[in-house]
Amino acid sequence: MEEQQRRALRRGRTRLVAALRVEPLWDPLEQRGIFTRPMLEELQSAGSRGEQARQLIIDLETRGKQAFPAFLSILRDTGQGDLAEMLIQECESRPVPAQLPDLRPVELEPQGEKQRKRLPFLTGIVSCWISQQALGIRGSLIVLCPCQDYEMKADPCGYCLILNNVNFSRDSGLSTREGSDIDCEKLERRFKALRFTVLTRRDLKAQEMVLELQKLSRQDHSALDCCIVVILSHGCQTSHIQFPGGVYGTDGKPIPIEKIVNYFNGSNCPSLRGKPKLFFIQACGGEQRDQGFVVDCGSPEDEAPGGSLESDATPFGLPSGNVDEPDAIACLPTPSDILVSYSTFPGFVSWRERSSGSWYVETLDSVLEQYARSEDLLNLLLRVANAVSAKGRYKQMPGCFNFLRKKFFFVC
Repeated sequence: MEEQQRRALRRGRTRLVAALRVEPLWDPLEQRGIFTRPMLEELQSAGSRGEQARQLIIDLETRGKQAFPAFLSILRDTGQGDLAEMLIQECESRPVPAQLPDLRPVELEPQGEKQRKRLPFLTGIVSCWISQQALGIRGSLIVLCPCQDYEMKADPCGYCLILNNVNFSRDSGLSTREGSDIDCEKLERRFKALRFTVLTRRDLKAQEMVLELQKLSRQDHSALDCCIVVILSHGCQTSHIQFPGGVYGTDGKPIPIEKIVNYFNGSNCPSLRGKPKLFFIQACGGEQRDQGFVVDCGSPEDEAPGGSLESDATPFGLPSGNVDEPDAIACLPTPSDILVSYSTFPGFVSWRERSSGSWYVETLDSVLEQYARSEDLLNLLLRVANAVSAKGRYKQMPGCFNFLRKKFFFVC
């Protein structure tokens, strides 16, 4: 899909969500090959009409070069030509230059006034608000910050869902992930010790994975403080808007990471609003092999073991003519209170030993065992990244997309 078409969908999203009648669109979208039946069933499960419309517009951006003109045609055929014309006008209009935020100092009123006012101040480019209750003694300003740690008082803390795909169908062309059961057992023990209710599912097709994720997102988490999802599978690159990468079901069908994450955002899972949602992805981000570079300081030089070293990569060739190239377009506000930890940098392979499991999970388990009692999650993941990056002849660099608002400490 061309950039101006994507931009038109984003600019028109508010009106589309408010007015789009989605029910008459499903059959034409399938008949024209824009979406498959399982994809449409997933869209229909998104919630209300408006939520279905919102997810449809988001997903439409990933459906190839023909998706936009086909969508316009379907809108006209279903009596929604006014929306089609609106999108055409948005497509033809020029992009508005981004406006830099005003970072000038803000004058704060002194403590004399009786009425409470909300006083804006800037931290970086993020506008925050404080109350005049923050005004301290003798005319000085004292900002009383709320607790900077997520509350973790519930017992159990929350659910931890582990999806462990080991054996893949012959038609998928994906190899057996030997060593993944070792990863799964380690994480089961670790998160149980960290006071989570662990749910493990093995060898699921893509649609079965989606159903398990939706089932968990629809649970009532009101009495819980956190939710964790762990996915152990083959992975690939995918077109995306928010979070890169995808994971495969055992039938060889990919699920975008961002779709997995969005099942648990504030709109789709209200009982987890304001609570940390953690995702740990042991899967490849692509098929590039990182040979590293020479550094002056002494660092471990472990040789990659012999024939037991495998990757979770799957071939990622040039896209065919009717699909877009993979891209990363920042267009939506990323949901808060979410952290996605990847076993490898997007585009590169993730290594796994048949006898001891993956480098990432083995290191994560060890770091949690040693430091979870005393360090917050981001420090723990830095330790994991440092340790994994020093392994082997081929290199691997874990990383994360962090949108947590506070520090997260496990309860031990």
